[in-house]
Amino acid sequence: MDVMAKTSTTTQGLRAAIERSGYYPALVAEAVEAAVGGDPIQSYLVHQETTFDQNEVRRHVTVLVLTGTRFIVSHTDEQAADSTSPTPYATTSTESVKLGRISSVVVSRVVGNPEQYQPGTLPREVVLTIGWGAVSRIDLEPAACGDPNCEADHGYTGNSTADDLSLRVSEAGDGPETVRQALAFAQAVSEATADTDR
Repeated sequence: MDVMAKTSTTTQGLRAAIERSGYYPALVAEAVEAAVGGDPIQSYLVHQETTFDQNEVRRHVTVLVLTGTRFIVSHTDEQAADSTSPTPYATTSTESVKLGRISSVVVSRVVGNPEQYQPGTLPREVVLTIGWGAVSRIDLEPAACGDPNCEADHGYTGNSTADDLSLRVSEAGDGPETVRQALAFAQAVSEATADTDR
């Protein structure tokens, strides 16, 4: 398959996945397509999440797109009518990140009965975390020395973690195909960011 045909197929696949999510597909697709522009799509992942906020059900969709030079993140949230709007509304945002800025790609897999694990078995849950330095989390705790009777102030110790995007998919909640897509997308991003010349 030539590059143009593959790109067309991938673009159609992305649009079909957005439409399958059933979550304001015209709005989501327009925002994503505007962010992608004319770049060929290498890989994508569409994830819809439903949450319960007191008496309200809220939906959120995240669309991740990998092109040859960029990582694009789109979030769309719906909101109920409030003091700023007499009707329900949705907010869509997109962020475009150069691949060279991505500093970490973390894939956490949860498998049941690990003693019986067979290579190629689908995990029951995957958490994909991608960091590019826009958001960092700092976890601090008081530092201590080895003396249990010491009362001196040793300052603080901690960790700084890049935590720009964290996405959880599960076989039970999202279906096995979404888990497969999450793993394939994570591998594509990992491979794309391995090239440090970008």
